[in-house]
Amino acid sequence: MFGFLNVYKPSGMTSFDVVAILRRITKIKQIGHTGTLDPFATGVLPICIGKSTKLIEYLPDDKDYTATVKFGTDTDTYDLEGQIVKTYDRKITEDELKCVLKSFEGEIEQYPPKYSAIKVNGKKLYEYARIGQDIKIEPRKVKIYEIRLVDFDYNAQVAKILVSCSKGTYIRSVAYDLGQKLNCGGHLIALERTKAGMFYCENSIKLNNIKSIDDVDMSLINPVDVLPQPKYILNNNEYEKVVHGMTIEYDSERIVQKYNEQSSDIVFLLYGGKMVATGIKNSNLIKVKKVFEVL
Repeated sequence: MFGFLNVYKPSGMTSFDVVAILRRITKIKQIGHTGTLDPFATGVLPICIGKSTKLIEYLPDDKDYTATVKFGTDTDTYDLEGQIVKTYDRKITEDELKCVLKSFEGEIEQYPPKYSAIKVNGKKLYEYARIGQDIKIEPRKVKIYEIRLVDFDYNAQVAKILVSCSKGTYIRSVAYDLGQKLNCGGHLIALERTKAGMFYCENSIKLNNIKSIDDVDMSLINPVDVLPQPKYILNNNEYEKVVHGMTIEYDSERIVQKYNEQSSDIVFLLYGGKMVATGIKNSNLIKVKKVFEVL
């Protein structure tokens, strides 16, 4: 079995829980996800089945979220699962919120939450936090392509915000930083990931609808259909060489998806509509990098 699953993760379980369930259903150990969602969060969780785990590095990694932020309190985890550490009397208006949101667009520096899995000196930040040990956290550069207000309840001081961002962006930190800039505090109370690269919420399959390996097989996505890199069609002779890791000559006539300015030298090698290997184009040659099918 080789391909991707666009799974909709329910609230109340970790991303690894989803992987563990799919391993039990399929009896396949080689399964991985492409981006962690916190247990309380829901939404798109791309899953790689079998040797398609070797393709994770080639997947587009931009994300879209719908975040629900409660203003008036800070928590130590920046979300509803943490302890309240500060409360505020100040109420904000919709216009104030819209004005501050604009300052978050573009490349920004963001401090990850102290309750996160980022490693410092070989230990995860949440491991330091759980024992009350302070550790210096360095800011990280991330990109927010778009951030806009979808809905705001003044009386409840709750906002629903759409965020389109790069890999590594902590939406919990966005919620906290919004509260600090507005001097009213804030934390995340709900989060839905609506898009992860080429995977969209409306095309996802709910985890509780996956009962058997047949359900997985029916929902499996051919990597050829969602990966943006150039594709190269192998003939019979080239196929024999590629599955043995041998270099082949490059023929521009058999590129299905052309190289463009953003393309790297990576090319996906196809035979019979399936991805056989990845290669690196070097002048008039293609050198095999990873093989997925062996004779």
